[in-house]
Amino acid sequence: MQFVVERVIRAGWAIVPALLVSTVAGSWSTSFAQDATPPAGVTVGVAEHDPVYIACDENVKAADGSDATPIPAVSPATVYTLDATQSRARYIAQEELAGTGAATAIGETDQIIGSFYFNAEGMPLACSRVDVDLRTLTSDKSKRDNWLRGETLQTDTYPIATFVVTSVAGLEGALVDGQETTIYLTGNLTFHGVTRQATWEGTVTLSGDSLTGNASTTFELDDFDITKPIVGPVLSIDDTIELQIDIVATKAA
Repeated sequence: MQFVVERVIRAGWAIVPALLVSTVAGSWSTSFAQDATPPAGVTVGVAEHDPVYIACDENVKAADGSDATPIPAVSPATVYTLDATQSRARYIAQEELAGTGAATAIGETDQIIGSFYFNAEGMPLACSRVDVDLRTLTSDKSKRDNWLRGETLQTDTYPIATFVVTSVAGLEGALVDGQETTIYLTGNLTFHGVTRQATWEGTVTLSGDSLTGNASTTFELDDFDITKPIVGPVLSIDDTIELQIDIVATKAA
């Protein structure tokens, strides 16, 4: 799978949605910062306009072949590397099942890696990135998982979902140790061969050398040219899908 955003990265960066509640392995929560008010001009979800490509390296091009928007060449002062043993990514979809009625489908994976960059003042930098292996998503139904991988997400062709941060809103200063902070991450979300600008709403907490958090966003299936997975007992599925990510990251030496 070729992603434009896979080139939007600093040399030597390791791959990781997504996107930030403190969690333990195997647990999940829908208690995100949904009651917070986004800053002016920030809308959670997929944007209607084209993604903004930023020059995290000198060779990146936008999808139309034009040059990407340059950003200051500032090396991160601090890097937090995601701990895949404690982090999770998942989708949540509402569906209607024959003989059952309304149901919630949840697929999750721990095959997620990434890094988050901060400058010397403790403010987040663009080019932080998260990657998720969609081939490893697992729900409570193996038939659903097989259909999702083979027919819906076509993970043999498009195995990785990627989120590259272009901007962060909601911070008035550096993170305060031990204090949970609501943030809004905007960037380029790519999967199923399509890149769209998306904004995630979440919380993040700095605790010593650890960074924990969660974030969520929503998208419409048409946003990424995904066909509705109507098969077997599934009578219908909502167009809107929620994505969530829980992260635990450790300060790199």
